[in-house]
Amino acid sequence: MAHDTATLNLMDTVARPFSNAIAMPPSVYTSDAFLEHELNDLFRSEWICVGRAEALAEPGDFITYDLVDQPVVILRDEHGELRALSNVCLHRMSVLLEGCGNVQRIKCPYHAWTYSLNGELRAAPFMKETAGFKQPEYRLPEIRCEQWMGWIYITLNDEIPSVRERLGDLESLIAHYHVEDYRQTFYETHVWNTNWKVLAENFMESYHLPACHEATVGPHSAIKDMDCPPGFAHFNYHWITKEASLAIGNAHPDNDRLTGDWRKTTALIAIYPNHFITLTPGYFWYLTLHPRGVDQVHITYGGGLSPEFMADPKAQEYQTTLKNLLDEVNVEDRCCTERVYRGLSSPAARPGNISYLERPVYDFAQYIAERIGGFERRFDESGSAAT
Repeated sequence: MAHDTATLNLMDTVARPFSNAIAMPPSVYTSDAFLEHELNDLFRSEWICVGRAEALAEPGDFITYDLVDQPVVILRDEHGELRALSNVCLHRMSVLLEGCGNVQRIKCPYHAWTYSLNGELRAAPFMKETAGFKQPEYRLPEIRCEQWMGWIYITLNDEIPSVRERLGDLESLIAHYHVEDYRQTFYETHVWNTNWKVLAENFMESYHLPACHEATVGPHSAIKDMDCPPGFAHFNYHWITKEASLAIGNAHPDNDRLTGDWRKTTALIAIYPNHFITLTPGYFWYLTLHPRGVDQVHITYGGGLSPEFMADPKAQEYQTTLKNLLDEVNVEDRCCTERVYRGLSSPAARPGNISYLERPVYDFAQYIAERIGGFERRFDESGSAAT
């Protein structure tokens, strides 16, 4: 297999043992050719998270997502089924829906061709006079769509195994949280001026918390006590066990699912390639990422509370507190990750050794090298990365 310079640089990097690991080379962040590999081998080929299922509670509720070059609408149909459809009209190929909302029918804004929520063409004005037009032959193409622990995933790959099959080990690790019962209380989209992998790495390691988040969560993060085990084939994770600075960071008194240290343990999860979750006993928040060039990333940003905090009389206060804190955290992360991209784009940029607290970054680099360069990752009998 012939490789470009960025891929060759990455392959040299990931061949190092973790004890002497260094950060990924600048070229994998700045190379347009490498980005095209990522779009083809990751985003066109893998399961991509687009949001939470409870946000699409009623028939007609929808969100839209541009997956590489394919506009997609994800919706709840007339029968309550979750489905994903091509968001492109079958007439003159206009994009059909934008953003999110609720519709009874999918109506093209260009010529008013109208589709049912399962994609069937129901109306096409002034087309009966066209001899070659056969309305039953028109149906919006389906995109593979699955739900896993409350999240929605889509893929353009018809051959890839199911999400549940790929994430079975992760489901076992976090099953006791019952995150499928948490409720999303906010959902937004943003664009930041950094490479998508810079933000991905930032979310999957906590080494940066004391410095980057000095004004918010940093002082409450005992990073020396964090557990950063080797990752698995399709995800990595680490744990933080501490008394939270916010009441919602630990288990609610009515929570009878979690016992012992699990009542104050936070899981930080990176599901390859684009889904990043902070899961606490009382709340969760997440990002899903999609590159918009080498120097921009589109972000879906959402979060919410566990069922006990949602049922609490102070639920609205808890929701406001959570959102205000996470907005402040994101301001700090944006500043840090945009600085990183500016720095790694410079001629003098050189990657240094990474900390033992950055094991997830090492596993992420090996995953990318496997998908793009054919690097052979090794795993032990438990399914986690070999050390």
